[in-house]
Amino acid sequence: MSPHYKLIYFNARGRAEHIRFIFAYAGVEYEDERIPREKWPEVKKKTQYGMLPVLEIDGKPVAQSMAIARHLARQFGLAGQSEWESLQCDVLIDTLGDLKQALSQFRMEQDPIKKEEKKAKLMKETIPFYLSKFEKHLSENNGLLVGSEITWCDFVFAVSLENYEHMFGKAALDQYPGLKALKIKVYNIPSIAAWVAKRPVTES
Repeated sequence: MSPHYKLIYFNARGRAEHIRFIFAYAGVEYEDERIPREKWPEVKKKTQYGMLPVLEIDGKPVAQSMAIARHLARQFGLAGQSEWESLQCDVLIDTLGDLKQALSQFRMEQDPIKKEEKKAKLMKETIPFYLSKFEKHLSENNGLLVGSEITWCDFVFAVSLENYEHMFGKAALDQYPGLKALKIKVYNIPSIAAWVAKRPVTES
C-alpha cells in the first residue's frame, strides 16, 4: 500500500514548489495543505523545528525541504542513476543554495544604501559567477544538469529560475540560453505543465 503524503506549507511556491513538481512528475497523489499567514503562529508551535514545509508520511512529520525532496527523489527514481549522479545532484543544489542565500540577503536588506550596494555586487559579480558556471555545466551535459535523464536537481533549478525571472524580469535569462532552455524543458513536461496550469496563483 502506498504511503499517504500531506505537504504542509504556506500559500506560496517558495520552499515547497520543487517538492510539488516531484509529486506531479511521479503522478503521486498528496494533500497540498496551505497554511494562512494568520494561522502560522499557532501552527508553528506544533512543528518540530518551527519551520515549513513539513511533509507528513502516514502521519509522521518530516522537516527540511531539501531532505524531503531528496527522499522523494530516491523513492520515485529521480535521484540519478548511480551514487555518483546522486552526489552531483547534491553538489549542484547546495551550490545553488549559496546563490539563493545571497539573493535572500539582498531582498531582506532594509537600509536603502546597503541594498543598492548589495544589488550592484549581485548583478556584477555574484550572479554572473554562479550562472555562468551552471551554464557551462549544462552545455557539457547535453542540456540536463546530471546524467542523461531528468532528476530532482532539474526541478530545483527550474523553480529557482522561475523565481529569478520574477525578481529581475523575463529577459534576465537571455544571456544564459542553457539555463533558460532547461527551465522551458521542465515546464513543458506534460505532468509539470498540468500542475502549473492548475496551481494557485501566488506572488512567490
